[in-house]
Formats: sequence, structure tokens, C-alpha cells
Amino acid sequence: MVGAGADVEDSAVEAALRPKSLAEFVGQPTVREQLDLVLTAARQRGATADHVLLSGAPGLGKTTLSMIIAAEMGAPIRITSGPAIQHAGDLAAILSSLQEGEVLFLDEIHRMSRPAEEMLYMAMEDFRVDVVVGKGPGATAIPLELPPFTLVGATTRAGLLPPPLRDRFGFTAHMEFYEPAELERVVHRSARLLEVEADAPGAAEIASRSRGTPRIANRLLRRVRDYAQVKADGFVTREIARQALAVYEVDERGLDRLDRSVLQALLKLFGGGPVGLSTLAVAVGEERETVEEVAEPFLVREGLLARTPRGRVATPAAWEHLGLTPPRSGAPSTTPPGQRGLFEG
Repeated sequence: MVGAGADVEDSAVEAALRPKSLAEFVGQPTVREQLDLVLTAARQRGATADHVLLSGAPGLGKTTLSMIIAAEMGAPIRITSGPAIQHAGDLAAILSSLQEGEVLFLDEIHRMSRPAEEMLYMAMEDFRVDVVVGKGPGATAIPLELPPFTLVGATTRAGLLPPPLRDRFGFTAHMEFYEPAELERVVHRSARLLEVEADAPGAAEIASRSRGTPRIANRLLRRVRDYAQVKADGFVTREIARQALAVYEVDERGLDRLDRSVLQALLKLFGGGPVGLSTLAVAVGEERETVEEVAEPFLVREGLLARTPRGRVATPAAWEHLGLTPPRSGAPSTTPPGQRGLFEG
């Protein structure tokens, strides 16, 4: 059992670590420069900023940028998500209560229902929605004028957005994974805010295991802080960071328990593959979606796993990383006969 207090505390810490302006925001130099031009021009015209679409993997700063947009424009922000808007009436209620210039942040916008999505088209373009009253032949559409507002949409799967919705955004940006040097700056900044003493090698060790993601860097920093506080003198060095991350099962390439379980099952049980996704998920005791959406993207990006038409296959780097010897070419496969070449997505 996990108490709700821990989640509340983590959320509060993450909120405190968020940059408050574009000048404080670390990384994403192209996005920052482009967004700064968009916002500065809007302020000079005294107009509402164009609608903004942010795409990219979780933890790269999409929510933070939405808050920065509101702060830079001196406007309030309303935060909701696509899964929370399942009916057009839900969206109409939110839109009708917006103030002029307000920023509406819609997270996971690709998961919004189709009726609400179609209502959003008119709201973004004409600042108007038609509210249908009644049913059947007696139904009446009442036009409702909206004040100018800025919609900031965030998505981890931009390809699922329909073109009519995507084309209505005046500015679109794709968030890239961070370089180690950028993550070191993130760790140093967060350490100052958390009042954690860390030297440069210690910060570099945390950054190198953060999978190119600031959210993970901040989470690992908090766990290393705990270890340093309890097991050492509170000062984070490279050795202390290594010991702490070993306790929390994060290896030198950033792989966690789930990542290594997937690789070990693929190598030891199935001889490196190919093996189907569902079979691999059963072998590690996880849901298929968990393996596909949580573990696989990082393993593929690190060059440790490949997706092929026949199934998942380990690369030579995977064997090397786990210290295992790949089977000789032409040697009999250790994959059970009924599972060879399974293609399950």
C-alpha cells in the first residue's frame, strides 16, 4: 500500500522545480527561440498568442512550457486533459467560462472524444461554439461567442491527431530528448532549489542515467538526496550517486528493473528473439501495454532492442550490456518451438 501523501509531496516538489520563465527553462533551444518570438510579437500587438501544440515524450517539459506561456503573457491558465473531456458539453462548459486572453492547457489532446474535438475546431478558429439544446427534430443550435483565448495542446502521440485539428494550431513544436550536458544543468538547478549539495561529478552521474528526461533527472536527484542524507553526510559525490542508484536499481545506462527484466527474458528465455510482444510480456509478468509503452521506447532508442515483422529481437549491444554471450551463428535457438517467429504487434 502506498499513501496518497507521497504523491502529493512529489507533485508539490515537481511544481516547485518548474522554471517560471523562458529564460530559466533549460534545453530545447530551438523551441525556446521560436516560442519567444511568438509570445513577444503577440505582446507587442496587444493580442492573444496563437494556439500552440507541443509534442514529445513524457517528462520533457510540455506542461512547464504551457505554464510559462501563461506567465509570459500575464494571463491565467486552466489545466485539463483529453481523457477528462468525453462529451461536447464538457468542453462547452470549460470554454464558456474562459476569460479573455486565458490559456487553456489540454494535456493528451489526442485522447479527446470525437464530438468534443469537432466542437474545438470552431472554438479555435472562430472563437464560437454551437450548443445544441433539445433532441430530435426540435433540437436547436444556440451560437455562443467566446472571448479570444490561447489553447496549448500537449500530446505524446502527435500522429493520432487528425489533420483538421493539427492545422488549426498557429505554432507547433516537437520536444527532443535532452543532451547529458543539458541534464547536468537541470540537476544543478534542482539541487540548488532543493538545498542539496552536489559536486559536478555527482550531478553528471545522475544526468547520465536520466534517459534524456528532466522529470527522471529530478526524481533520481531526490532519491540520491535521501540516500546521501541517511547513509552519508548529505553531500552528493559520484560514488554516493552510484551507490544510491544501485539501491534503486538504475544502472549506468539508465535501465531500471523493468527494462532489465525485458532484456533478460528476451536473451535468456528466447535466445535473443524474435519473440512476440504478448509472449514477452507474459514472461516478465507485466501487461502487454506496459512493456510496449514504458520499456520498449527507451530500449529501442538505446539500440538494445529492435522491432521486426517477426517480433522483438535483441541487438549485440544488449548481450554486451548484460554481460552475456550471444549464441553462435547457426546454433540451435533456445526459443521454444511454438514461440519462434511469433508476430503479435
